[in-house]
Amino acid sequence: MTNSPNDGLLSRLADESDPSAWSEVPAQSPRPAPSAKSQGDGPPEAKDAKLDELLGRLGQLTGTSPTEEQNVAVDTEFVPLEPSSFRQMELTDTEIESLLLKYLLARGDASGREVAEQTKLPFVLLEDLLRQLKFDQLLVYRGTAPMNDYIYQLTDLGRERARRYVEHCTYFGSAPVVLSEYIKSVHAQSLTKQHPTNADLERTFKDLLINPNMLRRLGPAINSGKGMFLFGAPGNGKTSIARRVTSAFGKYIWIPRAIGMDGEIMRLFDPMSHEEAPLGDEGGLLKDKKIDHRWVRIRRPTIIVGGELTMDYLEVMLNNATGINESPIQLKANCGTLVIDDFGRQRMPVDELLNRWIVPLEDRVDYLNLASGKTIKVPFDQLIVFSTNLEPRDLVDEAFLRRIPYKIEVVDPTEEEFRKLFKIMCPILGFEYNEAAVGGMIEKHYLQEKRAFRCCHPRDLLQQVHDLCVYMEYPLELRPEYFDAAAENYFSVM
Repeated sequence: MTNSPNDGLLSRLADESDPSAWSEVPAQSPRPAPSAKSQGDGPPEAKDAKLDELLGRLGQLTGTSPTEEQNVAVDTEFVPLEPSSFRQMELTDTEIESLLLKYLLARGDASGREVAEQTKLPFVLLEDLLRQLKFDQLLVYRGTAPMNDYIYQLTDLGRERARRYVEHCTYFGSAPVVLSEYIKSVHAQSLTKQHPTNADLERTFKDLLINPNMLRRLGPAINSGKGMFLFGAPGNGKTSIARRVTSAFGKYIWIPRAIGMDGEIMRLFDPMSHEEAPLGDEGGLLKDKKIDHRWVRIRRPTIIVGGELTMDYLEVMLNNATGINESPIQLKANCGTLVIDDFGRQRMPVDELLNRWIVPLEDRVDYLNLASGKTIKVPFDQLIVFSTNLEPRDLVDEAFLRRIPYKIEVVDPTEEEFRKLFKIMCPILGFEYNEAAVGGMIEKHYLQEKRAFRCCHPRDLLQQVHDLCVYMEYPLELRPEYFDAAAENYFSVM
C-alpha cells in the first residue's frame, strides 16, 4: 500500500508541537456560494427531494421520521402518541405493579408481551419492571417465550400482594390516563372547534326529507354546539333528526379506556355507547406503534336516553363489589351528542334533572362526586338535544329555557311532502309507486277525516300493506283495498 504525498504533512498538522507545519498549507481563494443555476447542481426541487430522501433514511435508522411526525400532526389535531416513560404518563410503579399482579392472579401465567397487551403499555417500559418484580420474588420465570421474552407466574408472596390489591379494586385492564390529559383531549377535540356548513347538513340529512326552512333553523343550532329543544307532534322525525346531528361534525375522536384520579379508576370507554373505529389501513403514516394504546379511537358518540333516565345516570357510579367507577352518560357523550328522548316522561322529576344541569349548560363544566368524597371538575362538551312531544314552556321555567338557546318545532309535512315520502318508501319495501292508489288513500283517510299528516305514516302504512301481501300471498302492489285494511288497523284508536 503506497502512502499519499500529503500523509506526512497531515501527520505534522496533527502534531501540536510542530506549528511550522501550517505554513506549508497553500492558500486558496474563497469559493463562491453555489447557485441553484450552477452547472451540475440540478433544479432546487431535485435538491429538496434528495434532502427529503436523506432525512427519510435517517428517520428509518433512528425510528423517528420527521416527515412522519409532521404528517401525524396534519392528519388530526389530537393524536395520543406512545409515552416514553411511566413518569410521562404520570403513573407510579406501584400503580403499574398492581395491574400486572392482578392480571397474573386472574390469568395464572402470561408472557411479558401478553401483559403489555392487557395493560396497553409498551413492552419496552414493562421489561425493567417485570425484572424488578422477579428480583423482589413476586414473580418467577415459568418458561421462555419468543422474541427474548419469558412466561411469568406469581410466587406465593406475589399472590398475597395481588389479593391485597384486589380487595381495593379488581380492575386489571388498560392502564389509566390521568384526568388532566383527558381534559386536554376534550378541549382539543371540542365541538366548539367544529363548524358544520350547509353542505355538511345536507350530507347529514340526505336520507331524510327535511324542509329547507327546517334545515335553515337547524344549521345555526348545530353549529353552535349548544343545547336545543326539538318539539312537536309525535311521528315527525324528531328522534331521527337528533340521531343524525353528530354526523355533521368530525367523524372520529380519541378517548381513554379508563381515567385515573388519585388512585381511583373510572371506566370511560363503553362498547354499548361507543363505536370503536380502529385505524386499519387508513392510518397511513400514523402507525400503530406510534399510538398510545391506552386510548381508543371511536366515532363521535351519539348517546340516547329516554324514560329510563334517573339521577344515577348523571353521577359517577361505584360498583362496591369491584371497586370500579363507571362514568356518567354526559362524560361518555363529550365531544358528541346527548339526546334526551321523550323529555318530560323520565322516571326522575323534570326539575331535578334541570337543577342538575343548569350550571354545566351555562359554564360548560361539570362537577362529579367520587365515592371517596373527592369532587372533580370535568368538561361538559356535548350538544344536548331535548326531544319532546310536549310544549317546552309547560315543562321548564324561563331560567332554564334561556340556557337552551334554540327551540325548534318539527312541524307536520305538507301534502306534497307526504306524497314524496311514499315515493321514497315504496322501493325500500319492494313496491312500485302508484299515484292513484296513494292519492285515493290520502283523500279518503286524511282529507275527509281531517287527519293530520305525520312523517312516520307512509312507512307504517306501507309496512302493513307489505305484511298483508306476504300473509295472503298476494303480489306486492298498492291497491285501495289494501290501504283500507292498513288504515283500519293503524287508525282504529287514533
